[in-house]
Amino acid sequence: MRLCSIASGSSGNCIYTGSDSTHLLVDAGISAKKIEAGLREIELEGKDIQGLLITHEHSDHVKGVGILARRYGMPIYGTAGTIEQMKAMSGLGSIDESLYHVIRADEPFTIGDVEIEPFAISHDAAEPVAYRFRCGEKSAAVATDMGIYNDYIVEHLQNLDVLLVEANHDIQMLQVGPYPYPLKRRILGERGHLSNESAGQLLCRVLHDNMKKIYLGHLSKENNYAELAYETVKLEIQLDPVKYMPGDFDIQVAKRDCVSGVCEF
Repeated sequence: MRLCSIASGSSGNCIYTGSDSTHLLVDAGISAKKIEAGLREIELEGKDIQGLLITHEHSDHVKGVGILARRYGMPIYGTAGTIEQMKAMSGLGSIDESLYHVIRADEPFTIGDVEIEPFAISHDAAEPVAYRFRCGEKSAAVATDMGIYNDYIVEHLQNLDVLLVEANHDIQMLQVGPYPYPLKRRILGERGHLSNESAGQLLCRVLHDNMKKIYLGHLSKENNYAELAYETVKLEIQLDPVKYMPGDFDIQVAKRDCVSGVCEF
């Protein structure tokens, strides 16, 4: 399997994962032009993508869906709530109804040789999900836009080879920053986003000896920066009373507007 971030941040998200024969995108929250450029960097084209998996309907996750769907006939997978909201978004333009495929949390489905398991997350969207992928003995997950995590989410992130997890904001930067108070409350709430500290604490519950790669994703442009997210997560791992140290794992911050190195596993 392979996984890489084409773009990840509060301004737009698109993640590639797949096998030698199956190619998938998680979200398309940047322009189709940028997605096509990112795919070319990893020697793929839009016509190679066999499924576009949508986590939820916010614009930083669906901005490029309409053009990709019309240009390539790309199948779109999302929960009923997500698809209903997308159909009401005039900015996406006209999308052929036949391209939409309704999925449900905790009901695995298969595209090519990749099994996909959506699981529910806590976010202020209609019916949001994160995704776990398996091909043979290898597995990966993309889990962002979570106000909180719980035992259910931890369970779905066990025994992964690769994980892209949200490290959205530094709590202090957010609290003293320019955002209006209602927006700060939303981000800090149970249907908002994971802080750097929370991301580190979640990782402490899912780390294991065979984890190959960790990407920290969906960083806020205004309330975080890469070095801070990286160091905060490392500190949480170091402080956790388990056997692991941050140096035991390959941890990388996914870049906001360009491809982060492909991880093959």
